[in-house]
Amino acid sequence: MPMPMEYQHASEEFERFLADARDTAGLGTRNQTYTVVQSVLLTFRRRLDVHQAIRFAQVLPPVLRAIFIADWDTTVPPVPFTDRETLAREVQALRPHHNFATAASITDVATALRRHVDMAKFKAVLARLPEGAAAFWHVADPERT
Repeated sequence: MPMPMEYQHASEEFERFLADARDTAGLGTRNQTYTVVQSVLLTFRRRLDVHQAIRFAQVLPPVLRAIFIADWDTTVPPVPFTDRETLAREVQALRPHHNFATAASITDVATALRRHVDMAKFKAVLARLPEGAAAFWHVADPERT
């Protein structure tokens, strides 16, 4: 079997995603964007058990999948989903001196991510995750995706 295209072009796909997320969030650099994206992914991951997280990771592009599961202490139990404001503060708390996340960062990353995943698969997996998962990735303005 030949190497899947998603792995052959993983770096290029990731760079396209980062550029999209950077522009959507109004950030200046790919490093700023990386930290914001990582913060959003880790904030979401904290609310899933291992099985749920692996299911979710399967619908992410390869590099985002790797970021999502990297350095994970799977012995820490999941925490519940909460209001958007609290989630946004958690996103901002990762490396706070080097993090350019705003209150809109979850929406910004969700907007960009939705343009880089198979939406049918993405929605199907979100429907199988805990209450609050779909709301986390919800984008109010479908024209943005």
